[in-house]
Amino acid sequence: MSRRDETAPVDELLGPPYTAETIAFADDDQGPVVTTLVRRAAGSATSKAVVYVHGFNDYFFNKEYADWWVARGYDFYAIDLRRYGRSLREWQTPNFVTDIREYFDDLDAAWARITERDAHDHVVATAHSTGGLTLALWADEGAPHLAGVALNAPWLDMRGSLWLRTAATVLVKQLGGRQPMREIRREITTIYGESLHRDHAGEWDYDLKLKTLESWPVYAGWLRAIRNAHAEVHAGLDIDCPVLVQSSGATVDVRALGEEVHGNDIVVDVAQIRRWSTALGRHVTYTGIDGAMHDVFLSRPPIRARAYSELGRWLDAYVDHP
Repeated sequence: MSRRDETAPVDELLGPPYTAETIAFADDDQGPVVTTLVRRAAGSATSKAVVYVHGFNDYFFNKEYADWWVARGYDFYAIDLRRYGRSLREWQTPNFVTDIREYFDDLDAAWARITERDAHDHVVATAHSTGGLTLALWADEGAPHLAGVALNAPWLDMRGSLWLRTAATVLVKQLGGRQPMREIRREITTIYGESLHRDHAGEWDYDLKLKTLESWPVYAGWLRAIRNAHAEVHAGLDIDCPVLVQSSGATVDVRALGEEVHGNDIVVDVAQIRRWSTALGRHVTYTGIDGAMHDVFLSRPPIRARAYSELGRWLDAYVDHP
């Protein structure tokens, strides 16, 4: 059963019962590097834990998601990866890496604390969007023995036609190799952020300095790392535990904040999620949820209730069975 770590301070963003543990790594070319492990313990000692990895322009803030897992008897953990959220330092370029595997150190450090220090032997890993891409590669490389992997709208390919994706990838790989800090020009919109935050058209309260309305800049070296990771997924992974993939039922292009934004994915291509989900492993369950947003668990209450129901059914069938 879990041995509780009483040394981590209370999380300044969420307050009790959440704690936030800062984990330091060797300096990189921008200076000191840390990751942050947030924890909410279950009401009684348990050998079960879940760890969550956020997406791009993101950090962990969804207390409802943690509460749901705790109600199932899991200790809940979330990682704010290096250069994101609680782990972002003033001297760092937000979100920037040149290889997705840089995040493996963060995941390995969290895994050691969850399993070795806190004595959990039944661990589910969950992630959203870009975090889902990172987690899939980490799980495939086989360091941990996971009870299950649950991905919420994992980013498994770029949007656009095959020709556009191919041409863009060639350009990004060349530019990202030579000028990794070159900013990629793109259309900036605040629509998705406004659809989520309670100060605009959403219901969620989070720190707009850590999860901005307009998102962070995208750099060539980072996008090259993403496309390299996509190529690995497309070549086929072999995650050796049950995998659940959940997404919205459809992707739409929007130019203004409206009802479509609240009922569809406006960030990634759902068709690509469906296409590449089966490349993740040998035991994959896919669920498309009509009316869901990009982050399925930030959708409107009736929709996310269905998402939780589907997640629970999958856990009962494949992960938490006796």
